[in-house]
Amino acid sequence: MHQHPQRTVDRARRMLDERVRPAVEHRSAPLRIGVWRLAGEPEPFEQATAGAFEPFTAGSAWGPAWTTAWFRLQGEVPAGWDAAVVVDLGFDGGPGFQCEGLVYRADGSIVKGVHPRSQYVRLDPGTATIDLYVEAAANPDIAARAFRPTALGDGLDGGGEPQYRFRRAAVVSIDRGAEELAVDLDVVIGWAVELAADDPRRSKILRALDRACDVIDPDRIHECVESARAELAPVLAVPSAASTHRVAAVGHAHIDSAWLWPMRETVRKCTRTFANVLALMDDYPELRFACSQAQQYAWIEEHQPKLFARITEAVATGRFVPAGGMWVESDTNMPGGEALVRQFVHGKRYFAERFGVEPREVWLPDSFGYSAALPQIAALAGFRWFLTQKLAWHPTNHFPHHTFWWEGIDGTRLFAHLPPVDTYLSELTPAELNHATKNFRDHAGATTSLVPFGHGDGGGGPTALMMERARRQADLEGAPPIEHLTPTAFFERAESEYPDAPVWVGELYLEAHRGTYTSQAAMKRGNRRSEHLLREAELWCTTATLRTGVPYPYDALDRIWKTVLLHQFHDVLPGSSIAWVHREARAAYEGVRVELEDLIAGALAALAGAGDTTIRFNAVPMAVAGVPALGATDRPAPVEQAVTARYNGDQWLVDNGVLRLTIAADGTITSLVDTRHDRELVADGARLNDLVLHHDLPNAFDAWDLDASYRATAAPLRTIDSLRVTERPDAVVVEVRRSHGASAYEQTITVPAGADRVQFAIDVDWHEREKLLKATFGLDVRASEATAEIQFGHVRRPTHDNTTWDEAKFEVCAHRWVHVGEPGFGVAIANDSTYGHDIRRLPGQPGDLLAGRAGTGIGLSLLRAPRYPDPETDQGRHHARYTLVSGAGIGDAVESGLRLNLPVREVRGTAVPAPIVAVDGDGVVIEAVKLAEDRSGDVVVRLYESLGARPTGRLRWNFVAHGAEIVDLLERPLEGCDVEEGAVRFALRPFQLLTVRIRVQEVTGDEDD
Repeated sequence: MHQHPQRTVDRARRMLDERVRPAVEHRSAPLRIGVWRLAGEPEPFEQATAGAFEPFTAGSAWGPAWTTAWFRLQGEVPAGWDAAVVVDLGFDGGPGFQCEGLVYRADGSIVKGVHPRSQYVRLDPGTATIDLYVEAAANPDIAARAFRPTALGDGLDGGGEPQYRFRRAAVVSIDRGAEELAVDLDVVIGWAVELAADDPRRSKILRALDRACDVIDPDRIHECVESARAELAPVLAVPSAASTHRVAAVGHAHIDSAWLWPMRETVRKCTRTFANVLALMDDYPELRFACSQAQQYAWIEEHQPKLFARITEAVATGRFVPAGGMWVESDTNMPGGEALVRQFVHGKRYFAERFGVEPREVWLPDSFGYSAALPQIAALAGFRWFLTQKLAWHPTNHFPHHTFWWEGIDGTRLFAHLPPVDTYLSELTPAELNHATKNFRDHAGATTSLVPFGHGDGGGGPTALMMERARRQADLEGAPPIEHLTPTAFFERAESEYPDAPVWVGELYLEAHRGTYTSQAAMKRGNRRSEHLLREAELWCTTATLRTGVPYPYDALDRIWKTVLLHQFHDVLPGSSIAWVHREARAAYEGVRVELEDLIAGALAALAGAGDTTIRFNAVPMAVAGVPALGATDRPAPVEQAVTARYNGDQWLVDNGVLRLTIAADGTITSLVDTRHDRELVADGARLNDLVLHHDLPNAFDAWDLDASYRATAAPLRTIDSLRVTERPDAVVVEVRRSHGASAYEQTITVPAGADRVQFAIDVDWHEREKLLKATFGLDVRASEATAEIQFGHVRRPTHDNTTWDEAKFEVCAHRWVHVGEPGFGVAIANDSTYGHDIRRLPGQPGDLLAGRAGTGIGLSLLRAPRYPDPETDQGRHHARYTLVSGAGIGDAVESGLRLNLPVREVRGTAVPAPIVAVDGDGVVIEAVKLAEDRSGDVVVRLYESLGARPTGRLRWNFVAHGAEIVDLLERPLEGCDVEEGAVRFALRPFQLLTVRIRVQEVTGDEDD
């Protein structure tokens, strides 16, 4: 017969959708429904099912936003039925972003979850009477509102309008033959669309589809199933060629630990998803399901211990796979170095203690770019491989590899994979598999790519349809053969066959979601303060334990670290969750602050003892500056230079003996001269500490994205309400008040006597909408590159737009400082809570040989006001500090960042205890001083090289010890070290991270390492 390809495809699709799929349910009978509605938070099974259930009619409305309703389903199974229960809570759209349900037996045991793509509930063999409970969550479909502002993310709305209409609860008889035919048609139609028009295989498929449709009688579907399948069987039986690209299918359910739902709902999403997976494994033993985020396992262990026991059994058989090894799938741009270490430490410890496994792959499919420090951190935590999907989101520059070696700032490499299927939510459709094959950029050296499949973001996981698709395409001509593998099995194969994969050096910068460095400023400040308070708490508590014998607060610190790590999840710290999430996060950060301040105060009080002398404790133990780890008595340094302020017409002249500043009447700095170098820092026509407001209207993803077009809308805030200058013996302080629109700004400029730096603070009562606030510094420094601190080191990025790769970095992430410089002279700007920066060349003056040449502009992104997913993002009061250091090298920048973030502590007492550790070696920074995780009492010191150099030096300690060794991040021995008289000698490579374990207890022959 003459084929009309599109007509054949359309005919087959209609037959599948309108005839075959409806015929899967051969017969059905409604169930009796009762309901118990909860106006508040969820309740456990025993408590909720003890309520008085009211009669409920299918078709009725239920579920104000975020509320829970318990439905009881009762009925009988007709004799002879191959029966299942179908539940439709009012599903509309995809899983994970709307109502969901968890099905329980009457004894409280969990059966499975239900969602739009998994509505059927298997009945236990021999079931005659149905008595099931469904915990139904009325989660509003915020994503369906096309990423527009909505108040539905603000919290529980027990008195609001119902979100859903309960459609159906029934017992049905399943026609297994029709079910199989539906999958056959699904796969064959898919390949009829995907194969090229001139592919002979396509012609055979089209003919088979026509013949199958010919034999299907719409009035007698159940009698035609076998004959229709027989027409399709030949094209489904042709094996694939040996040279075909292969696919490693890994079951997955990317569950955001918070996003368009609160964390309490994530606990239930995990329960529903994991129950689905365990039920699916009963029917499909080949399924391998990879689940990362130790926090999510811990939630199940706490809230659903029986389900956790089933997970433990499945882990033991190798089918349920703890992957990734982090506490959560965190952001990797903004967490500090020690925090990223603890993500791996806490994640790996949990997996080892609960399951006896140690993942070797970093599993971060959806984080928003990846720090160049990550390879070294991961390798020292025992990882070998790295997986992400997010780089497929690049809108401009396509990442050039799918399988590659990723090299970090210190030279450490991880074997990395970017799945060419371009999704971590694959459904194993022919379209996805064909795209993976055609898109893969490394066919020359590699034969296999990984496909994470299963509904995700909001959970759901793999389904029976996906598993059936995999079976039919496991060895099918035209399709990439599918194997169900664990991540470990995939990476072992991929690395062995492609050891000479290309190398990518440096950060994996994501050309999207740049606004996440700034959105929800309270998340950024809360994270930064928490990290540094933890650093102080561990140092002072370790010192107090060694010096005074007070107990070390292991449990408290463990719990606090896990709270901080949880909030580094890649939609919480980046500021891209609903208002409910961020409201709870602000409260959590405040709780962390209060508890850590109490721990620090208690440790310092124990160290200082009784008395009335002021004792100063300094937590900036850094070799470059020679700062001791502990403090001294209250003897302020003498002021060698006076600092003066003089009003001159419409400007103020401030001179501290090192720097001369001109502060204009509008409160900006129009001149800053470093007298040591006779050097003007302000570029022609520019200013320092200039507040600039921009329109901030990204094309999509409000809280996530910052589009380059914002730069065309700069509006400097130069009108002032007042300017006040105060002269003190040690500093001149300039206070500037401004108001603009609905917001008020209070800026403080402090010029300390005899210092090479100027300190800035800003308090903002922010009530703008869709605006971006920056503090800008136009510097007369010609720099083709800018240096920015990252974890355990720094990276250099271009300040020009020579290529599209350079142009894409118009907003970048930095930690405590950025630096620009020329040979012999540089400027650093340190901050206490800012991550987003733009550092770009300033235009010179063409045609005038005597005019200034191109300088460098540094902009600190202080505040945004996106409207989705939280319409009230950042509304309210904010505070930030930053410091400009003139004549600064990289070491000065490192010191300034530490000083700004680690304040000197003052307590009253008598004793001045000696520092417990100190370090020699230019540019060597001690990152952490703590007691060992195994609670042995050993002291662990983590240090790193900060300048990109190769120093030698010593780590010295001042307590009784019985040796020391180099350990990995999990504090397991790596190698011995050169110990002599209370010190360890070392020679570090650029940016090397080194962890030293100092043995406090003497090791006997009976003890294990």
